[in-house]
Amino acid sequence: YGALALTTLGLMGAGALFGLYVWASKDLPSITKISDYRPPQVTTVYARDGSIMGYFFREKRFLVNLDQMPEHLPLAFLAAEDARFFEHPGIDLKAIARAFVANMRSGGKPREGGSTITQQVVKRLLLTPERSYERKLKEAILAYQLEKYLSTAQILYIYLNQIYLGNSSYGVEAAARTYFGKH
Repeated sequence: YGALALTTLGLMGAGALFGLYVWASKDLPSITKISDYRPPQVTTVYARDGSIMGYFFREKRFLVNLDQMPEHLPLAFLAAEDARFFEHPGIDLKAIARAFVANMRSGGKPREGGSTITQQVVKRLLLTPERSYERKLKEAILAYQLEKYLSTAQILYIYLNQIYLGNSSYGVEAAARTYFGKH
């Protein structure tokens, strides 16, 4: 009877998860939009002598490829944001569990996040920043799909050029120029 009860509970749980997946994925945006990544960039105004007179932008961003970045820069972001980036399929269940426990210990107040870099890319480019379980579930589904659609290098490239780093700086190149005056 115990094995039958466990099997029944397992099937009911699997059915509930499938139903939740079907419900959440009914109106998802297409991930193919991300592969055509063309974010707003800075327009640079030059003087006749070639010196820079100024910039026009809504989002201060200069696109740079991964091979143009110092070797340790992407590694630093991975260490801080998603140490298991190359190991998980877009969602990191260990990080979600860790964040859940930490947030419950703090009285249910969000203190720690469990989002992967892939989930952050999905949230920023395809979804709204609203805080809801429905948005989080959609984010997880899309992150899983995105990991199958793009390489991890492509996702990391988008992330490092999309992330807001303060002072109107979007992406690592804009932040480097803003804070350090260097490429």
